[in-house]
Amino acid sequence: MGKNQYRAERPGTDTYYITTFGCQMNVRDTQTAAGILESMGYLPAADPKEAKVLLYNTCCIRDLAERKAYAAIGMAREIKAKNGGMVGVFGCMTQQTGAAQELMRRMPFIDFAFGTHQLHRLPEFIHAAQEKGRTTLFEEGNPALDFNLPAAYGRPPLAYTNIIHGCNNFCSYCIVPYVRGRETSKPMELILEEARTLMDQGFSEITLLGQNVNSYGNDWGKPQFAKLLRELDAIGVPRIRFMTSHPKDLSDEVIAAMAECSHVAKQIHLPVQSGSSRVLRRMNRKYTRGDYLCLVEKLRAAMPQVGITTDLIVGFPGESETDFADTLSLCETVRFDAAFTFNFSKRKGTAAFDMEGEVAKEVMTQRITTLIDTIKSISAKTYQGLVGTEQTVLIEGESSRDSSCYTGRIDRGITVNFPKGHGVVGDFVPVTITHAKANTLFGQER
Repeated sequence: MGKNQYRAERPGTDTYYITTFGCQMNVRDTQTAAGILESMGYLPAADPKEAKVLLYNTCCIRDLAERKAYAAIGMAREIKAKNGGMVGVFGCMTQQTGAAQELMRRMPFIDFAFGTHQLHRLPEFIHAAQEKGRTTLFEEGNPALDFNLPAAYGRPPLAYTNIIHGCNNFCSYCIVPYVRGRETSKPMELILEEARTLMDQGFSEITLLGQNVNSYGNDWGKPQFAKLLRELDAIGVPRIRFMTSHPKDLSDEVIAAMAECSHVAKQIHLPVQSGSSRVLRRMNRKYTRGDYLCLVEKLRAAMPQVGITTDLIVGFPGESETDFADTLSLCETVRFDAAFTFNFSKRKGTAAFDMEGEVAKEVMTQRITTLIDTIKSISAKTYQGLVGTEQTVLIEGESSRDSSCYTGRIDRGITVNFPKGHGVVGDFVPVTITHAKANTLFGQER
């Protein structure tokens, strides 16, 4: 993107609004889109009804995400009719074969749509819309062209940075490799430069993002994620988190780096998806139940207080009652701090789309209810076990429910609410945990 090659029609006056669906990587892509727009002279709008440019950053990991995106985009017709602005759609949903063409056929008020790894061309699409032309672009993009774009990170203290795009794993239920492409690692010097800039801007916590951060550097011939953690720790990033980690690629070197680096949070999101080795094989996850439990043992041996969270899919084709019981027992064994639970969602183009053994919806509903109750019970015991301990909390902002309190997370990622004391947003403060509820700890600044 040439500097100032394309500009807002009224720089410093025209506004934009971006609606984001999906994961943290999509949030970071939205920040990149915002940075590009602001470099063109656009200002953020507080309300989509006021925006000259309306963008929708979409997700397709599950059918529900697509339906939500369609509903939100549909509301843009009236906004555009009133203010004469433009509407653009991008992201994973629009990268699927034929999806964006169908979207624009059904919603002719959309001015442009493009898939993944084309954010560097956003100014071109806006310029075309200004010239009253409609644009679509879904060719395979080059993620490296998006690595060094401007970004609007928002207010400190939390920041995201993408370190690797794409995925090479092809889990049988997952559309991500088809819409995000193959793994491409961001040069380490660019990550370190971005981290230094973020620290200079007052950010206290940086979360490293990737479909599989453990694969960082594999496209250069050798895994480099452990080295990256140590480099970020050495330059003094106050707190470092990362997600997501694929269990098959979690190495002893990464575990050692987590344990030995003082700035790396002792928390890991390690999606297991199922506790049944038979189901894991059908999912093409490339590890067994025993492999996963071995990783958990290594993590807890190196970091006894490590927080482990996970993803779990219920109702994968062919999942039996025995398979589901294996998932429940694995949860009891691992004692996850929290889990994101999902019913299996068919994704066209994946290997699981046509698999035999479809699980009835009522069975899935019953199983996921049981699973959620099990996770809640385990989490409650974990949270209660932290009562009376002193934890270091990064103050992230005011509590949404009580403006007299701050909210933040402890090292292992659990949220704490506590009355305002001497600390301010962005500070790390010692907090004594006084009591616990279902999803939150409560404490008192010491």
